[in-house]
Amino acid sequence: MTKGTETKEAILQQAAQLFNRRGFFGAALSDVMDVTGLEKGGIYNHFKSKEDLALQAFDYAIGLLREEIGKSVRGKRDAIERLQGLIQFFERQAEGYPLPGGCPVMNTAIEADDALPELRERARQAMDEWHEFIGHVVRRGQERGEIKTTADPIMVSTILISTMEGAIMQSKLYGNLQPVERASAHLRDYLQTELRQK
Repeated sequence: MTKGTETKEAILQQAAQLFNRRGFFGAALSDVMDVTGLEKGGIYNHFKSKEDLALQAFDYAIGLLREEIGKSVRGKRDAIERLQGLIQFFERQAEGYPLPGGCPVMNTAIEADDALPELRERARQAMDEWHEFIGHVVRRGQERGEIKTTADPIMVSTILISTMEGAIMQSKLYGNLQPVERASAHLRDYLQTELRQK
């Protein structure tokens, strides 16, 4: 890895954390300079603009989340166990891992709205990827007789993501993990009683 590549990677790492905690509009370029220890020119050697940095920092954050999802389901063949692994992935986000500040997809979707359409579209693509992944897990589970054939994969992914994202938001708001713990317990029960093929 070249020095330039290392510098860019370090900027992305710090910027991803900063934007996830403060948001794109809440973090000024001077804040990026503070966390990276670089001058404006040093940052713009690697990025065309603050918007370009935000888009690449978001992509960096999503890459971290993909790695975490992979770890959360690795070695689990049963569909219900894989979905439980995804619940653990969301729990870890609430705990500030791999990025402090909660879920970058939710944070970006709320903040970008219509003000920064490219960033909003990136958040939508990430959410689509989660829905597709969960839907795939559910369909494979149905084929293997692990999940009830009456279960709607889109409904399952919507319930799982919405419940956990809403719980993460409440945990951030109240400053404790109780909402996430309650939501996780509810979803684990849902997986066993409503989804698992007996």
